[in-house]
Amino acid sequence: MKTSLLVFPTSLKGITLYNNCSSSCCGHNKDNEVTLHKLPYAYDALEPYIDAETVSIHHDKHHATYVNNFNNAISGFPELKGEKICTILKELDKVPVEIRTAVRNQGGGVFNHNFYWKILDKDNKGALPSGELAQSIDKHFKSFSQFQEQLSKVAISVFGSGWAWLTLCKNGSLQIESTPNQDTPLSAGRLPLLTIDVWEHAYYLKYQNRRVDYVKGIWNLFNWDFISERYSRLIKSI
Repeated sequence: MKTSLLVFPTSLKGITLYNNCSSSCCGHNKDNEVTLHKLPYAYDALEPYIDAETVSIHHDKHHATYVNNFNNAISGFPELKGEKICTILKELDKVPVEIRTAVRNQGGGVFNHNFYWKILDKDNKGALPSGELAQSIDKHFKSFSQFQEQLSKVAISVFGSGWAWLTLCKNGSLQIESTPNQDTPLSAGRLPLLTIDVWEHAYYLKYQNRRVDYVKGIWNLFNWDFISERYSRLIKSI
């Protein structure tokens, strides 16, 4: 027997903070189905830090599977099909209990991967955060190097599969955290600014069990222009 879904309140849909998530991250529905977003670069664009074969398998197989599984999970629940994934993940308690775990896992997998691909780019040549984000990192972590050390430590320390994040809290502060499996900070009321995927499929072909080396290398790929702009946009909504 299907459990009826509590309607997502209009006030939630209007919250600027969450509407500022771009469609490339949030996974807007198209024709009532979530689609696999194309990579914003070629498979080999992240070389030598992440190899082309890993990117291809990660995006075309793993990411695509989350998209398909999410669509299957909500197929019998038309009231969910018109919602942004980020809204659904933020309000998991309003998702029917019989599909809540699937939505959490598969929808989280869609959002997390959309976001992961978006914050990466080709070799950044040692670029750093700029503007308001750079100032906020210095305020909260004393320096970029200390921030880098702390986030790397969290990523390396994730037990099993999961993600490390830099997130923006509702009070405007920055937070470093980790989530297991495909959980997302959205479900805890925080907005992602940066993430490191530490599922083995994100790095194993190149690095095998050397997660430390993968985490070290990924700092060369962060798209600080996008991340800094995202922070500046979101902080104005708080």
